[in-house]
Amino acid sequence: MKETYQELTIALDDQFVDFVADFVANIFAEGLELGEGKIIVRSENDLTFVKDALVSLSETLGNAVPMEFTLEEKENIDWIKSYQDSIEPIEAGKFYIFPSWYEPKENKINIKIDPALAFGSGHHATTFSCLNAISEYVTAGNRVIDVGCGSGILGLACKKLGAHIELCDTDPLSVDSCKENFALNTESYDKLWEGSIDKAEGVYDIVIANIIADVLRFIAKDLKAATKEDGYLILSGILDKKEELVAESFKEFTPVKRTLRDEWVTLVYQRPPVK
Repeated sequence: MKETYQELTIALDDQFVDFVADFVANIFAEGLELGEGKIIVRSENDLTFVKDALVSLSETLGNAVPMEFTLEEKENIDWIKSYQDSIEPIEAGKFYIFPSWYEPKENKINIKIDPALAFGSGHHATTFSCLNAISEYVTAGNRVIDVGCGSGILGLACKKLGAHIELCDTDPLSVDSCKENFALNTESYDKLWEGSIDKAEGVYDIVIANIIADVLRFIAKDLKAATKEDGYLILSGILDKKEELVAESFKEFTPVKRTLRDEWVTLVYQRPPVK
């Protein structure tokens, strides 16, 4: 253990804490602390890249998520072990999500994820609701695509139900994380690529997109085109105040289920057959 570590504090509006923390989790594989109106990132390695990635994210979103950064060097403690001790497994739908320092559970579908924090590991409201939806709508033999796959947890859930899974993410670090987590679970995928659904081929029984509302609207045409007749579209990452805007973009599809959890909405649609 090094004598010092870096601490990056991100000050932002409290409504964006979960979203920004989820983004950081996909590019940073150690530990975070969430507080009211702030996120704290700690590492023995240089954290400049995290700050730079968040600056780029803010610019991509038209500076709609303003952030202030403080980067400090501090005396080291064994905070990684303290963090690990604070993470507990969860059950979501048919699944038991657990870090590698826990044992799997009988009578559940086990998925091993070593989280950067309580995101990408089933704890976050959007991931939790998606796992419930996957438990209900994905069956063996389905062709499924996970758009914006992040840690790969949703694709792993589909694979363990016997589906054929393809995954994509525009973030290369998320693609690497997805590969690592599939290997950790000794599972394989059909395809995985850096990019979005516009590179997909054919149609799918299930299309999953746990992203943010504005991106869902931006790629709505591709998401709808990739869903086969009578197939399901699972959308998440939607703050409740953005729900109507998303619903308007998918109004041709039939609403099947709506889940609200901690101000985050997950919507399940079905593509109607062509008349």
